[in-house]
Amino acid sequence: MTKVPLNGRITTFLLTLWLAAHCHFLSAQTADSAATAHPGEALYLQLGQVGLDPSRVFKVRDASIERPAVDITLEDGTIAFTQDVMGHITGAFFEGDGEILLTPPNDVERKSLSLFTGAAIVEERFATAYFRFNDNTATELQPGLRAADNPSEFISHWSEAARNLAQADAMRLFLTFSPLLPTTGSAGKNDGQDPRSPTFEGDPGDRLLHARIQGLQLGIFDVFYDSSAWEQVEAGQARTAENGESYYDVWTSFSVPRTAGGKRSQGEFGAEPESASSQEDPIAIRHYRISTEVTPPKQIHGEARLQIDVKQGGQRTLMFELSRFLQLERVEMDGQAVEFIHNPAVEGTQLSRQGNDLVSVILPRPTRTGQMIELRFVYGGEVLAEAGGGLLYVGARGTWYPNRGMAMADFDLEFRYPPGWMLVATGKPAPMAESAMAKTQVEQVSRWISDRTIPVAGFNLGRYKVARAQAGKVIVDAYATTALEKAFPVPPVELVHPNIDDPRAPRKDIQVIAPSVPSPASNEAGVAQAAAQAIDYYAARFGPFPYSRLSVTQMPGRESQGWPGLIFLSSYAFLTNEDRAEIHQDPLNVLLQQQIPAHETAHQWWGDLIFWSTYRDQWFSEGLANYCSLMMLQEKNPAGFRQIMERYRRDLAEKNKDGVSIADDGPVTLGTRLLSSRFPRGYDAISYGRGTWLFHMLRTMLQDEAGRAHGGTDEPFVRGLRKIRDRYQGKTITTSELFAVFAEELPPALRYEGKSSLQWFVDGWVNGTALPKLELKAVKIVSKGQGVIVSGTIMQKDAPQDLVTSVPVYAHRASKPPLLLGRVFADGKESTFHLAAPLGTHQIVLDPNETLLTNPK
Repeated sequence: MTKVPLNGRITTFLLTLWLAAHCHFLSAQTADSAATAHPGEALYLQLGQVGLDPSRVFKVRDASIERPAVDITLEDGTIAFTQDVMGHITGAFFEGDGEILLTPPNDVERKSLSLFTGAAIVEERFATAYFRFNDNTATELQPGLRAADNPSEFISHWSEAARNLAQADAMRLFLTFSPLLPTTGSAGKNDGQDPRSPTFEGDPGDRLLHARIQGLQLGIFDVFYDSSAWEQVEAGQARTAENGESYYDVWTSFSVPRTAGGKRSQGEFGAEPESASSQEDPIAIRHYRISTEVTPPKQIHGEARLQIDVKQGGQRTLMFELSRFLQLERVEMDGQAVEFIHNPAVEGTQLSRQGNDLVSVILPRPTRTGQMIELRFVYGGEVLAEAGGGLLYVGARGTWYPNRGMAMADFDLEFRYPPGWMLVATGKPAPMAESAMAKTQVEQVSRWISDRTIPVAGFNLGRYKVARAQAGKVIVDAYATTALEKAFPVPPVELVHPNIDDPRAPRKDIQVIAPSVPSPASNEAGVAQAAAQAIDYYAARFGPFPYSRLSVTQMPGRESQGWPGLIFLSSYAFLTNEDRAEIHQDPLNVLLQQQIPAHETAHQWWGDLIFWSTYRDQWFSEGLANYCSLMMLQEKNPAGFRQIMERYRRDLAEKNKDGVSIADDGPVTLGTRLLSSRFPRGYDAISYGRGTWLFHMLRTMLQDEAGRAHGGTDEPFVRGLRKIRDRYQGKTITTSELFAVFAEELPPALRYEGKSSLQWFVDGWVNGTALPKLELKAVKIVSKGQGVIVSGTIMQKDAPQDLVTSVPVYAHRASKPPLLLGRVFADGKESTFHLAAPLGTHQIVLDPNETLLTNPK
C-alpha cells in the first residue's frame, strides 16, 4: 500500500494552544455539569484543563527525574505542581536552572539525533519546563523541595501557560485514570471500587513522563517516556521548513526492554526494539459490518458494527481512529449506549502525523480475557470532496469508519447512493438482503464483502466509465471519468498569427488554438490492461493474485494507493503518451508514471496480503512493490530501467541547504520519521529510491552466484519472495524476518564469515545510509597454468569503517564481453582479493553493470 505521509503539519506548541481555546466539542460543558451524566468526559476535561495548585509551589534544588536513557536535573528554581485529578498529581511547571541528558542506545539513533541537534546526545540546559506524568514523579522530587518565597507571583505568571499546555497529554492520561471511574453492571448500578478510595492502585507498569523543555540552545522540544508505547523513549520538535510547511521532527525514538518480571528496566536499555508480538493489541476486531449512506458531493452517514475478541483483559477505555470531519453520534456495547470522547489526535504521535483523529470508548467495566463484544458506532459528516469532472475524493480513506489501524479482519460493506454515480469498494460485489434493497427509485444500493481477511477497507465514487481486462480468472476493471479534476494543469491557449512577419496583416487573421484536454476515460482500457499484465507477471513469480478481482479507480492529484482489491490511481496515470507530451513532461517522468499501475498492483501482495509489522518495517512494502514493477520494466526496456535507477541514485546524493545529502537523512528503517523539516523529500527518496536499490542489490547478488539470467520464475530472489508469500500471507512481517527468508537462498560463496545470514547486509545497508565510492588499486595479473591469477585491493571511500559490500569483480578480454570472476566481500576501507581468470584477461573492473548503490560519478 503506497502510504505517502501528509504535509502541512501544525506545530506541537501552536496546536496545544489552539486545542485549549477551540475544543468546541467539549468546551460547551463544564466539568461539573458533565460529571454526573458523563463521568468520562468530566475526567477528560479535568485532565485537559488542570491548572497549577497555589498550595503546591516550592523552591527546588538538586532534584532529579530519572528514566531509562533520560536524566533531568532541576538544579535551582521554583516548581509548582498541578491540582489533583482523582487524588493524583499529574503535572508540574518549573522555572530556573535545569539540565536534561538523553542518551540514545545505538548508532542509528545517535546519528538521527545528531542530524537535528548537532550532537549524538542531548545535553541541554533549560530555563523552563512543563511536565505531565501518571506516576510517582512528584514523590521523586520531594527531597529537593523547600518552601517558596512568593508562590502567588509564580502562579500568576505561569498558571495560564500551564493550563494551555495541559490539553496535549489529556487523552494519554485518561487511559491511565479511566479505570478509576465507577463501573456499572447491566442495570447501570455502580458495582466498582470507589475512585476516592486510598486503597486503589493503578497499573504499576503504566508510566508516563512528558517533558516540554525550553532549551537555551535547542528551543522548545519534547521528551517522552511512555511504558505503553512500542518505543518508550522519544524526543522531537516542531519546526517549519524552508518551503513553509510545518513538521514534527522526531529526533530519536527507541525501546527499553522489559525485565524478567515484565516491568520496564530503569537501568540498562537495549539497542533493538521489542518484537511486534510483545506489543500485541489486547483486542482483535474480527468482523466489520458497515452500512453507509453517501450523499455527494461531501456527506456520508454510517453505522459500523464491530465484532471484537478480547485477547487480553483489563481494558476500560478502547481507542479507535475516526476522521475529525465525522461527528460521532452514538456508541453502543452489546446494545447498550456507552460513553465516548471524540478527541483530536495528540500532536507528535504517529496518528497525528497521518492527520487522523481518536475516539475513546469508555466501557461499563474492564474487559475480560476471552470476552466477545459487539460495538456499534453511528456517525456522519463531510469526508468527501468534489474535484470536478464528476470525480469525488474520499479524503479520509483510512478513517471513514472506526478502526484500530491496520489489522486483518472480515468486511461486509453496504452503500446507498444516488443514481448517476458509480461506487467501487474493497472486496467483491455480493447480493443484497431483501430488507436492505433500495427503498425508492432514486437510490442505488450495493454490497461488497472481502474475499479473505484484509487490513483495511475503502471505497471510491465518481461518474465513471468502465473498461475491463482479464488476468487469468481475475477480473480487472478500470474506472475513470471523461474529464479531469479542476486543479489539473492543462496547456495554455495558443495564439497563432499566419502572417506574423507582416506587421500590416489584419488582427482578424489571428487564430486561437485551444489545447486538447486529456480524458482519463479514453485510456482506461490501457490502464486496465497494464494492471492485468502486472497480475500475470507477479502471479507467475509470487503466487496467485490474493483476491477475485481488482478495481482501479481514478483519484485526483499525483498520489496513488493500492488497497486490497482496490487501487486509487492518480489522474496522471490515466494519461496517454500524447497527453503527457501536451503538458510537457520530461521523458523520465513519463517513464516513472507509466510504472504506477504496476507499482500499485504489486502492493496487492506486498502491503495488503503481507504488511509491515511496525513503522521501521514499512519501507519493505514501498521498496519491494516499486522494485517488482521495475523487474517488469527491466525485461522489456533495460535502458529505461537503468535511467530510473540512476535517478534514484542521484536523488539520494542531492544536498539540502546545509550541504547534507538526502541519503544522510537516515536509513530506510526510520520510515515516516524520514519526512522532516530538514528533508521534506527524504521519505520518498529513501523509502522508494534506496529501498528499491536494496532489493536490486540483493537480487543481483543472489543471481550472480546462481549464474542464470534475470527474469526467470525460479531465480533465487523470486524463490525467496514466493517463500515469504507462502509463510506470511495474512500476517505482518519484520525486516529481520524478511531477510531471514532470503538468507535461505544464500550459496556458500555469499556466506560472509561462513554464516548463512544476511545480517551484514541488514546492518550496513538496510540500517545504514552509506553511499560509498569504490576504487580498485594495486591490480596484478599473473599467469598460472591455463589461466591467470588476478589480485588487487578494493577501497570503499566515504563509507563507515564496518561497511561490508559484496562487490562483483569482472575481467575484460579482447573482443569478448566482460566476464564475472566472482564476488568479493569488501570489509571496511580496504580489502584484498585473489581470483582465477581465463587467459587473455587484460583488465579488472568492479561492478561494470552498476548493480551496487554507490555515489553517482
